[in-house]
Amino acid sequence: MIKCHLSRFMGARKIKIAELARATDIHRNMLTLLYFENAKRIEFDAIEKLCRYFNCSIQDLFEIVDESDPATGIK
Repeated sequence: MIKCHLSRFMGARKIKIAELARATDIHRNMLTLLYFENAKRIEFDAIEKLCRYFNCSIQDLFEIVDESDPATGIK
């Protein structure tokens, strides 16, 4: 499973979804899905825009987590 750390990045900057949508030109619905980790897919240009905005790498924004990992609570 892939975990998205968008909420952590947004919290650190105290930025709202609407502000991020305006700054990156990514649709609010997509950002909401990523924020709550409900997204099923994301386009490469959206990943690039987020990484450039937060000045981070893809590995900082997304993480592969073992689904049987006790830390996630998912079996």
